[in-house]
Amino acid sequence: MDQHAQRHGARAARSHGTVEPEHGATTDAPALPRASGMAGMKERARHLPATVTLPIITALAFGCFIIFRTHTAGIKGGPAMLYGLAGAVVSGVLGLLVAHFQSTMITETRAAAYGALFGCSMGWAYSLGGEAILKSCAFGLTMGAVMFVASLYIFRTHRVREPHGLHRPHEHHRHRGDRAHRLPVATH
Repeated sequence: MDQHAQRHGARAARSHGTVEPEHGATTDAPALPRASGMAGMKERARHLPATVTLPIITALAFGCFIIFRTHTAGIKGGPAMLYGLAGAVVSGVLGLLVAHFQSTMITETRAAAYGALFGCSMGWAYSLGGEAILKSCAFGLTMGAVMFVASLYIFRTHRVREPHGLHRPHEHHRHRGDRAHRLPVATH
């Protein structure tokens, strides 16, 4: 039985008396009581998916990097913290959006989305150090291209982990004499 279904007490979509988990079917198990307070927060934190935790952790690290970058450029105190907060919030929201919709994207589009997010973030962070706009754009474009190639390599070599699975293998072209084998079987 599906553990997720047993935890949340959802009902199953039944077909001929069987539960089909590949279609999202669940069981009729009763809901387990939830803990409250700190124990409840720990329990909920354990069940956060990686598509939520990784963008949040990355956004916090990016916000700290922005604070460091602006502080070394001469911006002190509150304004450096505001730049860091703005960078963390914007990159976190965009990262959550990309991570949420990545399962609907094909491999190249997903790699382009990660490359664009990383390139824009790095270009903006580079410009905070007082660099020229053209130089910052070139740096961001270069970093985005590097991220595109790296993520495309990772997505192509780890196809088992892709949310949409392996690509369908191409069928070999058959001769015209094999046409009768492709016709559907007659049903009565």
